[in-house]
This record gives sequence, C-alpha cells and structure tokens, in this order.
Amino acid sequence: MGLLSGPLVGVLIAAFLASTVEFVEAFTIVLVVGVTVNWKSAFIGMAAATLTLIVLVGVFGTALVIFIPLPVLRTAVGFLLILFGLKWLKKSVLRYAGVKALHDEEAIYEEQQAEMRARGERPSNAIDPFGVVTSYKSVLLEGLEVAFIVITFGSASASSVAARASGITYAAVGAVGALILVAALGAVIRAPLQRVPENTLKFVVGVMLTSFGTFWGGEGIGINWPGEDWFLLALIAFYLLATFVLITWLRPYGKHSAKAAGANEIAAAGEGH
Repeated sequence: MGLLSGPLVGVLIAAFLASTVEFVEAFTIVLVVGVTVNWKSAFIGMAAATLTLIVLVGVFGTALVIFIPLPVLRTAVGFLLILFGLKWLKKSVLRYAGVKALHDEEAIYEEQQAEMRARGERPSNAIDPFGVVTSYKSVLLEGLEVAFIVITFGSASASSVAARASGITYAAVGAVGALILVAALGAVIRAPLQRVPENTLKFVVGVMLTSFGTFWGGEGIGINWPGEDWFLLALIAFYLLATFVLITWLRPYGKHSAKAAGANEIAAAGEGH
C-alpha cells in the first residue's frame, strides 16, 4: 500500500476535484440569491448548510470507521463509487461527443435570477427567509454529494481504524480546499464560474471514482490486484481508453444531432416569417 504515500493523496485529490465541481454549481445559486435578494441571506443559508454537512460527515463517517468490517465496506463503497463515477462519465462522454450540450453556469445563473425576480424577489437589507432557504437547499444538495465522497473515499482508503479515520480527514481537507477555492474566486469575480472547465473536471473525477470503485470493490470480494496500489494506474488507463473509444464512436451522432437541431431552428424561423 505505497502508491503516492498510500492512496490517501489520491483520495485528497479526487475529493478536491469532485468537490470543486459540486461547489461551483452550488455557488451559482448562492450568487443568484446574493444579487437578487441580499448577500446576508445567501451567506447565512450557505453557512447553515456547511454546518449540517460537517455534522453528517462526523456522525456517519465515525460509524463507518468503527462498526462496519472493511471487506463489507469496500465492496459497498466500490459498487457505489462505480455507479457514481459512471454517471459523471456518461455526461462527460455525451458532451465531448457533441450529443449533449456543454454545461453553462452563466445560462443557469440567468435562468435562476429570472425565476426569482418573477416571484417578486428584490434586493433588501433584511434577512429574507426565502433567500436563506434557497441558498441552504442548493449548498446542502450539492454538498451531500461532497459528503458522500468524503465519507466513502476516506473510510475505504485504508485497513486499520486509525488509518481509515485519517482517510476521512484527507478527503475532508480536499473538500474544504475546494470550498475555499470556489468561495475565493467567487468573492473576487462575483460572477458565474463559467470558465471553470466543469466537463473536464467531471470527466477526470468520473475516471477516478470508477477506478477507485473498481479497485476497492475488487479488494472487498477478495481480488488481489497485481502490483497492489500500482494497479490503480492500469485501471485509470483502461477507463480513459474506454471513454476515448466511446467518444470517438458517438461523435458522428453528435454532429447529426447538431445538424438536426440547426435544421429545426431554420424551419421554425421560416414559419415565423
């Protein structure tokens, strides 16, 4: 168990990247609340959600470390991580192939802002319950995925109870680092973080989640991987190759979908005249 000083550094990096994606999405909603209602309500909701997530990680992370046998934990975590990683890989592959449109944080920001203004929300200095709840809900929902990654990655990353506790700590540090980064960037630019290559982040994290999930799930059912932790590199290479083949295979369908969408727009414009 010696790759990159054990899997803990890999856990930290994966947690950081995955958390960055989720916090960018949450920040978009917090920004809308701050601009449309007020920043006080946005930050109160964000802080409350952050405290809720810290409690959830502390409670459920401790339970996983102490009470669940490692083989059972690694099998369950491996299965969940594979499902979670494949979900992100599916979206990334479809976007790279052109079948699905790229995620646009600026468009989401404008849509959310229009919805809140349509409900009559206007800037105010008073704490607004709707603004607090909206900010809390968005950060909590995105943060629950972060908590899932922190707990599962950290608790399955080592064999002893002490090492598993360290794994959760490493994963939590990665998540906190992502939160600080996104919050700092948001405070500086106060605009949607549309320049963050979200699809690339989701692709990289999807490959890492799927690779770690395969590795830990295999260990949980008794597979002894050749080279131990070094076999993670082989799994990463395998999933990268598989996704590259899928993107290449789907790209013609993406071009066909784009042409069909363009033809429909032209037809609709013609009917308008």
